[in-house]
Amino acid sequence: MEIKELQDIIQSCGVVGAGGAGFPTYAKLTDKADTILLNCAECEPLLKLHRQLLERHAYEIMKTFHLIAQTVGASEAIIGVKKSYVQTVRALRQHMEEFPGMCLKLLDEAYPMGDEVVLIYEATGRVVRPGGLPIEQGVAVFNAETVYNVYCALEQKKPVTDKYVSVVAEVSHPVTVRVPIGSMLDEVVALAGNVTVSDPVYFVGGPMMGRIGSGDEPVTKTTNAILVLPKDHTIVRKKQRSSSIDLKRAASICCQCSTCTDLCPRHALGHPIDPARFMRAASNQDFRDLNPYLDASFCSSCGVCEMYACPQSLAPRSLLADMKAGLRQAGVRPPQNVQAAPVVSSREYRKVPEERLMARLGLSRYDVDAPMDETLAAVSKVKILLSQHIGAPAKAIVKVGEEVTQGQMIAEPAQGLSVGIHASIGGRVTEVTDRHIVLAAIS
Repeated sequence: MEIKELQDIIQSCGVVGAGGAGFPTYAKLTDKADTILLNCAECEPLLKLHRQLLERHAYEIMKTFHLIAQTVGASEAIIGVKKSYVQTVRALRQHMEEFPGMCLKLLDEAYPMGDEVVLIYEATGRVVRPGGLPIEQGVAVFNAETVYNVYCALEQKKPVTDKYVSVVAEVSHPVTVRVPIGSMLDEVVALAGNVTVSDPVYFVGGPMMGRIGSGDEPVTKTTNAILVLPKDHTIVRKKQRSSSIDLKRAASICCQCSTCTDLCPRHALGHPIDPARFMRAASNQDFRDLNPYLDASFCSSCGVCEMYACPQSLAPRSLLADMKAGLRQAGVRPPQNVQAAPVVSSREYRKVPEERLMARLGLSRYDVDAPMDETLAAVSKVKILLSQHIGAPAKAIVKVGEEVTQGQMIAEPAQGLSVGIHASIGGRVTEVTDRHIVLAAIS
């Protein structure tokens, strides 16, 4: 298969990165990649769907991953999976001999192992430059669910219309479910039985990089998990803090221990992100050297500094995120052509053990089985966002009152970086805006 043919199929079927920010997958296909990586590291604690999906559909995912390698001409296809995922590793090894050039890289149970830059170094020894793209190092990275969606597009002509989501924590039956894209979070949570706390908070995504969501917001192509938590839980309180108060607290109690920098995963790979230096400058309103502020652009927002490292419970990640947003709004571009310093020699000893991280965050008791149920859940209505990916939003091509079938394209790719959007249920179009399309099932 030619690269352009595969790109066209993937774009028209709406395949985007299912494990992160939703980068359109077709744009990663290039003959500049000599190595492709399959990411099954479950970057966040408590997430289970990627290992479950890879275990259950090992052959289909490996077959498609091999096809991608052949199509782009990659000489090596590496599957990165944590060594603790014993059943998934066993399923992969049953088929490994069928795919020449494919190999396993068993990863430590550390956070943030699923971070693209960290994974590339762990699997290949290559360092992606600060602000750079993996392809500059000849590497393309694909999430396990993303590759499964490519398999469905190729083998079943099926566009992306549903999403696997782990529902965990304060629910009576933690589970990984398969739901139509656009399903409301309340309906998804109900699939996990009863909520076991009053006034629950929905934490969408992982506990480190996720956000507080509401029950009436829709599932998107990048929704991986919903953590149902009590409103006074540690990670909920951290998300609700005020940046202005965080800055005042930093000015009054930061002890300049530099632990935030010492444990920063990107700093350990030689990137010029230095949370301690930034906190010192920001809390003292010191603008003599602008580099600590400009280098905020290189923060990955993994949260190690804020959620794990700081002994004073300060908020470097949140303040760095505010700085990044401010720089973008002011039109200040990140420093260009920055090269990484040598990898920190003590990096191996500064990895964050996931078990200890969960204990620190008060999540250990939620680390239980969440069996995968692949039965597609039935819903009466979906709200499908037109922007579920990096790049230009798709353009609606349906009108209110029109009847559509499941899998029908309802929004076409826009000019530039974009993908198509498809009906996740059959039904009638009840609302069309420049941001979303609402479909109601016909009873």
